[in-house]
Amino acid sequence: MKKLISVLAILLSVVCLLGILPAGASSAYQTYTYSIDGTPLYSPDAYSAYQSVGAADMGLDELGLNDPADLVTDDEENVYIADAGNNRIIILNRYYKNPRYITSFINEHGIDDSLSNPQGVFVTEDRIWICDTGKARIVVFDRDGNFIKTLEQPQSALFDENAVYRPVAMAVDDWNRLYVISSTTYQGVIVLTEDGEFVKFIGAQAVTISAWDIIWRRLQSAEQRKKVANLVSTEFNNITYRPSEDATNGFIYVTTSSIDEATVSAQIQSRSTKGDYLPVKMLDSSGDEVMSRLGFWPPAGEIDLFNTKYANKKGETGPSRIIDVACGPEKTWSIIDAKRSKIYTYDSKGNLLFAFGDKGTMLGAIANIEAITYQGDTMLILDKSNDCIVVYERTEYGDLLIEAITAENSLDYTYAIQCWRSVLQHNSNFDAAYIGIGNALYRANEYEAALEYYETAYDTANWSKSYAEVRKAWMSDPVHFLLIIFLIIIAIVAVVKFFGYTGKVNKKAATDGRAKKTFWQELMYGFYTIFHPFDGFWDLKHEKRGSLRAALVYVGLTVIAFFYQSIGTGYVQNPTRSFSTIWSQALGVLVPLFLFIIANWCLTTLFEGEGSFKDIFIAVSYCLLPVPMLIIPATFFSNFVTEAEVGLITLVVSIAFVWMGLLVFFATMVTHDYSMFKNIITFLGTIVGMALIMFVAILFTTLIGKIVSLITNIVTELEYRV
Repeated sequence: MKKLISVLAILLSVVCLLGILPAGASSAYQTYTYSIDGTPLYSPDAYSAYQSVGAADMGLDELGLNDPADLVTDDEENVYIADAGNNRIIILNRYYKNPRYITSFINEHGIDDSLSNPQGVFVTEDRIWICDTGKARIVVFDRDGNFIKTLEQPQSALFDENAVYRPVAMAVDDWNRLYVISSTTYQGVIVLTEDGEFVKFIGAQAVTISAWDIIWRRLQSAEQRKKVANLVSTEFNNITYRPSEDATNGFIYVTTSSIDEATVSAQIQSRSTKGDYLPVKMLDSSGDEVMSRLGFWPPAGEIDLFNTKYANKKGETGPSRIIDVACGPEKTWSIIDAKRSKIYTYDSKGNLLFAFGDKGTMLGAIANIEAITYQGDTMLILDKSNDCIVVYERTEYGDLLIEAITAENSLDYTYAIQCWRSVLQHNSNFDAAYIGIGNALYRANEYEAALEYYETAYDTANWSKSYAEVRKAWMSDPVHFLLIIFLIIIAIVAVVKFFGYTGKVNKKAATDGRAKKTFWQELMYGFYTIFHPFDGFWDLKHEKRGSLRAALVYVGLTVIAFFYQSIGTGYVQNPTRSFSTIWSQALGVLVPLFLFIIANWCLTTLFEGEGSFKDIFIAVSYCLLPVPMLIIPATFFSNFVTEAEVGLITLVVSIAFVWMGLLVFFATMVTHDYSMFKNIITFLGTIVGMALIMFVAILFTTLIGKIVSLITNIVTELEYRV
C-alpha cells in the first residue's frame, strides 16, 4: 500500500511539473524582435496559432485545393482563395465554411468562358477583381459572383514591342484605379482605369534584370519569351492597398524578390532608409516611395542573415524572400518570407513589432508560406504545400500593442504611456515600447523625461529632437546664454594667446644661438612644424629643433586622444556606450606607426634616402600633433550636438586625419630630400611595404603556432606510448 501511495505521489508531482512548464516550450515558433546591434530578443507571442483549416474543414468539393496562389478578405470578413490549380476562385464565409466558386461564366460576347490559372484576387466594396493569369487578363465579378466584364491586355507605346502581359496580383484604390503586377513587366506597377485603359507605370525598380538578360530577351522571338517567361525573375511579385483615413489618397505596398541577395544584404547591413534596393516599398498614388524606415533596421524581413542566432532554426541564410504584404490595424503591416516561412510585422514608422513563424508540422508552423491577409483581429496564412489556411488569433500581448499604437495615433499621449508601460511589463526587451513612451513624453513637452526612454532604446533620431528642445530651453535663459558667450570668448582668446606664446618660444629658440634646446622648446616646435611643414621638418632634422623625448610625448598624446574619444564620445555618436581600453588604443597607434616607419626606412635605404630610422620616427611623431589637437575638443563637443550636427564633429576629425596625412607626406619628402615625384613613389611603396610586413608577420605567427602544435602533439604521443 505504501509503495502504491509513493507511486501515485510521484505521478502527481510529474503532472504538476508539466502543468507549470511555459506554454512556449511546445510552441511551433518563437516570437522575437531585434535590438540595435542585431541581437534577436525573445518576445511574447503577439499571435497564437488557433487552427489549421483544410479542404475538408471548408467543405470543398472533390477537387479540394490545388496550388492555391492568393488569399484575401472583404469588409464582411469573407475569405477568397485563388485556387490556381483548379482554375477557380473559392469564396468562404467568415467561419471558413459554405464555399462558393467562380470558375466558368458567359462573357460579354455571350460565349462560354472560364478562368485559367488565376494567381491573384482583390475585393472592393461591390466587385471581385481576378487576375486571370493563364489568359492574360483581368476578369471582374460582382460580390455575388455574377460576371461583369473582362479587361484584356492594355495597349501603350510604353510597353516593349514583344512584351508578355501576365497579371499575377492587383489592387484597386478608392477611385477605382487599378494597380496591376505583371510577372514579365519590368517598367513598374501598371496603372489602369476602371475600364482597363493604360494610364502609366509607377514605382519602377532601381534594380532590374542584368544588361545581358535585357539584350538577350530583345533578340528572342515572342514565342521564345513565352517559353521562358516563368524563368524570368519578376520585377514585383505582390501588391496591396491601404485606404487613407479620409478615403481620398491611400498608399500602395509592393513586394519584390527580383533584387539580388548581395544587394539586399548590403542595404540591410548599412541600415538604408531608402527603398530603391529593398524588397518592400510603400508608394503614393503618383508612384513616389514614401515609406518611413525609422526603425533600427530597414523593413526587409530577417536581419540574422548569416544564421548566427536562434532566429533561424532551419539553417537558412541570406536575406528574406518577400512574396506578399498585408495591411493590419492601426497602420501596421506584415510581410512574409517564403525562405523561412516567417511573418514580420511593422508599425507605420518601420519599427519591427514582432516576427514569428517557422517551417514544420506542428500547428502554427508553415510548410510553404504563400499569402497573408488580415480578417479583423485575426491573421490568415495560406500554406501552399498543405493546401490549408493557418488561422492565428491575436493574444493579450498583441492587443496591448495595438491599443498602445491606437492611443499614439489618436494623440492620446497620457493613455499611450500607460499602454506602453503595460507592454513593457510583458516584454521588457521591446525597444519600440520605450520609443513609444518617449514619443508620448516628447509630445507632452516633457523633453528631459523623454531622453531617458530614447536612450534605453538607442533611438538617436528622436533623442536628438528632444535634446534640441532641452538645449533650446537652457539657452533661452539669459544667464546661460551670456555664460556661453563668455566661455566662447575666453576659448578664442586662450587659443590666440597660446599660439602667440608658441610663436614667441619658437622665435626665441631660433635666435638664441644655443645648439641644445630645452624640452619645452622642443615640444612647442611641433606647433611651428604643423603650420610650416617644409621649413619645420628641415630644421627638425638639420637644426635639431626636435627630439626623441618630445616625439614620444606626441605619440602619448595621440594615444590619450583616441582613448578619450572611445570613452568620452557623446550619446548621438556612441548610443551603446561602448569603449576600449587604453592598451588597445596604444596598440592601435603604435602598430601602424612603427609599420610605416620600418617600411619607409627599409625602402628609402635602397633609394638613397637621407633620413635615419630616428629621423623618420621623430618627423612622423611630430606629424601626429593635429590628431590630439582636434580630436580632443571634437570629442568634448560631441556631448552637446544633435544627430543633424554630427557632421560638424566628423568634419573636424576628418580634417585632423587629412592634416596628419599631408604632414607625413611632406615630412618624408623633406627628411629624405626627395623630389615630389620620387616621394610619391616611395610613399606608395611604403604602404605596400606595410602590407607585406603584416603578411610576413601573420605567416610567421601561423608557422610558429603550427610548429608548437606539432611539438605538443609529438610530446603527447610519446607520453601516451611510454
